Amino acid sequence: MDDLDPRLLRYFVVVAEELSFSRAALRLHISQPPLSYAIKQLEDTLGARLLERTSRRVELTAAGRALYREAQFLLRRHADVRKLVQRIDAGLHGQIKIGFVGSMLYRRLPEVLKLFQHHYPDIEHVLLELNSAEQIELVERGGLDLGFIHANPVQPPLRALDLVSEPFAICLPATHPLAAKRRLRLQQLAEDDFIFFSRAFSPYYYETLLSMCLQAGFYPKVKNEARHWLSVASLVSQGLGVSIVPQCLSRSGMAGLRFLPFDHGQLSVCSLIWSEQAASHIHARHIELVRNVYGLAGAGGPAG
Repeated sequence: MDDLDPRLLRYFVVVAEELSFSRAALRLHISQPPLSYAIKQLEDTLGARLLERTSRRVELTAAGRALYREAQFLLRRHADVRKLVQRIDAGLHGQIKIGFVGSMLYRRLPEVLKLFQHHYPDIEHVLLELNSAEQIELVERGGLDLGFIHANPVQPPLRALDLVSEPFAICLPATHPLAAKRRLRLQQLAEDDFIFFSRAFSPYYYETLLSMCLQAGFYPKVKNEARHWLSVASLVSQGLGVSIVPQCLSRSGMAGLRFLPFDHGQLSVCSLIWSEQAASHIHARHIELVRNVYGLAGAGGPAG
């Protein structure tokens, strides 16, 4: 029935329910001749008589009764498909894949995700914890719709919107001799083993930490590297070294750690990224919600 015109099916269903061309024409707001012609077209298309017409009444044939049952299903399905496509086009239905770095869990990401699910319950939100480099690559390839990353340079067609910036903190195991201090100077750790964010996965953060140590007058002894900030903090908690981490990790509740402020001029920045090539209503609606959560509604265009 792929070649059936939904309009003809709708006309037939109304005639079948009214068993009268005149009443059906009134319901459909058309005159009788076009209605009679439409039913004839449908019969010719199917190669079957659907109605028995007499001067006094209209009755369904066996073929007509079978078509009436099927036509109701087809018309409902047709309406459902149209509604589904319209909702997807409007950004109200479908699937969206969202990447995030673990530290975003302490930078209001749970609040953002709850709003996504509240405002768009018919959209499936697929969450993937990935480091920034992995997210950038996936967004470029179309395997990810939105990414919550640590600040990294991105090139068109990717766009980036800076969401939050905060200072770094020194991260020490609770057993460290300096853990009881309220504030430190970074050079006090010049002889310690350091745990850095992996250079392979974020040259930006590796170089940021390195530059802070160099500005403090020493070259750090980097003994271990990790792909996620939470992994960095976990290694520190096991006494495997010290580190410099985003201040938000102090809200992680991880045991065995001390986070201490120190003087520096760097900020840890998190951004939202997406691809202009894949942009759609569904992206725009979610990006606008993110703007609202981070107080960026009405701000200028996102930084590239």
